[in-house]
Amino acid sequence: MAVPPDKTIMEFRHHVHFFFHARNDPEFAEQERDCHWCQLATFTSHRSYPISIVFGSETTAVIPQDFRFIEENVLREGVQPADAAFESGCNCTDDVQCMLMTADNDPNGCLCLQDVDRENMAIGAKLNAYHVFGQRAGCLRGHKLESRDPVYECNARCSCSQNCPNRVVGNGRKVNLQIFNTTDGRVRATEDIRRGQYVGSYVGEVITPAEADRRRDGAGERKKKDIYLFALDKFSQDSPDSNKAYEIDGEYMSGPTRFINHSCSPNLRIFAVVNELANKALHGLCFFATKEIPRNTELTFDYTDGVKRSDEVAGTGRKFEDMSASEKNKELFPCLCGASNCRGYLW
Repeated sequence: MAVPPDKTIMEFRHHVHFFFHARNDPEFAEQERDCHWCQLATFTSHRSYPISIVFGSETTAVIPQDFRFIEENVLREGVQPADAAFESGCNCTDDVQCMLMTADNDPNGCLCLQDVDRENMAIGAKLNAYHVFGQRAGCLRGHKLESRDPVYECNARCSCSQNCPNRVVGNGRKVNLQIFNTTDGRVRATEDIRRGQYVGSYVGEVITPAEADRRRDGAGERKKKDIYLFALDKFSQDSPDSNKAYEIDGEYMSGPTRFINHSCSPNLRIFAVVNELANKALHGLCFFATKEIPRNTELTFDYTDGVKRSDEVAGTGRKFEDMSASEKNKELFPCLCGASNCRGYLW
């Protein structure tokens, strides 16, 4: 079907979805598989926390036609999860026990918290990552939000209940998201978001570092490809070869968080979340709100979170502060976020 001259591409796609899909008509089966609204409707959270797409007067597509929405990571060739025999869960007899960190040879703490960094914990900091009671129940605690520490959760193999306070990401997103009408796509929530609330995870194709480099080399502009590639390198220092961290490529298949834009003054931050200690190399990349976010506010995060101007710029052998303006323009990807504290460049 051709796009009528009085409709935008996104309007036409929505028209076709509304009138022709979900009818079990073989004529539209292939079209339904490629339909973004149909893909989102398959998400397990769709009925309770739907993801919507809205559009305006743009004549171009907000979302590329060949893009596919997925709810979980897709493991590509060479990516090996831990053998099932090494996967495990805690033996906590009640959910309260899941808030206690196990000491060496102590059977009374939660095994899922055994890798929490005890030595560098702030004085008075709670052991589990989330608030348990009150209006902030399920939100990351303040000391966690201010850190770059990983978050450890219980999982389906644990003996605790589904309501365990350590199962926030594991229990799924609890906020309605909306991809809205710009030519590059942006994301907002249609309800207020609390500080520390889990907003969603970055998912895509999990690939080897060699495949990631191959895709960078094959991209029209290498630095643009880096926008969609996120390294799973939070625990790379634990490996004898720190250069072999897997990467997630969300360019052609991902969830709604793929459309969250960068800002030098963001309202979200990505945290590494581990819900299976044997699979740290495949940890989650999860977005949490760093401040109270009113409904319909655009969601943003800092693509280079933690990188300082004094750090060496990858691939240049130079520090950012030592580079001339012409060198920055040549070597770095410009930032156009418009924030008052904009750094001017991403990487």
